Amino acid sequence: MHEELENFERNHVRDLVEPPPNRRPIGTKWVFKNKRGEDGMVVRNKARLPGVLSKEGIDYEETFAPVARLEAIRILLAFAASKGFKLRQMDVKSAFPNGFIEEEVYVRQPPGFESARFPDRVYKLRKALYGPKQAPRAWYARLKSFSLKSGFVMGSVDKTLFLLSHGGDTSIVRIYVDDIIFGGSSHALMSREFEMSLMGELQFFLGLQIKQGPEGTFVHQAKYTRDILKKFDMGDSKPMTTPMSTNTALDADEDGEAAGHSFAVCLCARYRASPRTSHRQAVKRIFRYPKFTPELGLWYSSGSSLFLRGFSDADHLGCRIDRKSTSGTCQLLGTSLVSWSSRKQASVSLSTTKRVHSCR
Repeated sequence: MHEELENFERNHVRDLVEPPPNRRPIGTKWVFKNKRGEDGMVVRNKARLPGVLSKEGIDYEETFAPVARLEAIRILLAFAASKGFKLRQMDVKSAFPNGFIEEEVYVRQPPGFESARFPDRVYKLRKALYGPKQAPRAWYARLKSFSLKSGFVMGSVDKTLFLLSHGGDTSIVRIYVDDIIFGGSSHALMSREFEMSLMGELQFFLGLQIKQGPEGTFVHQAKYTRDILKKFDMGDSKPMTTPMSTNTALDADEDGEAAGHSFAVCLCARYRASPRTSHRQAVKRIFRYPKFTPELGLWYSSGSSLFLRGFSDADHLGCRIDRKSTSGTCQLLGTSLVSWSSRKQASVSLSTTKRVHSCR
């Protein structure tokens, strides 16, 4: 808690002022979180002081900020592996309090840390806290400004991608809120742009465990798998070799016993509004599949080309309710899988269509 408040003072986040007339300051509260490592042990205790109950049009206007798609992150991993780039991760400490805000925002003094001399005063924010709605946008604007001043060029389509060319070397920066992946063809080039004290090996990112080597990059979710099985009390369940049988055909099961609300993907998600026991059993089968394959993941080979390939397939009248088909697609860079999807078609198919295409 003291460290959080010291960060505010060091970054000149706020000023203690008299309460403004006809302006209600927003509240604050302490939020505590334990950060755990791969072995499940607590590696860091975090305390945050977000602002709460801010009102649109008064405390903030625009709130959006670009966020990298997971497909874009996989493309970066595949591209870096193919080019032999070494990727690193930057975990920005107290990221949001570095972003300047344009609106006049007042917050109450944090509980338990009120000023002894001026207990009735409030803080006027210069920079963002973690609670105000405009905080992610303010942080992105500050980071974007710094990157452009440092010579980076922002992607014309993907606004979370920044590139820097210097001679024959290329540096890449990918932003995901306050997490940053960066790397390039020259480690020395990256060292000139970022302090070495902030660099770390790319091992964890958005719940992914990432291992880099000379032969390629391996991405898996073993820790997340163990955590999710433990959360739903399925750590001792019997493993299954597949997530679902190929001849499974679920329907609304109106006569089945109600099972309470549960959420899954694809086929099971169609019945989440009124799930039955049969649907719950199908979801449990899905959970038992990662129990069998916790260490499996995606492999991005250093020997893979960057030739883009796409595949598409569909069943025929697979849904037993409305007789609509389900389509599946996937895209690869060489041998590296970067994107996939499965969804029910909007109209009834009269015939099945299978397509295979490739492009550069």
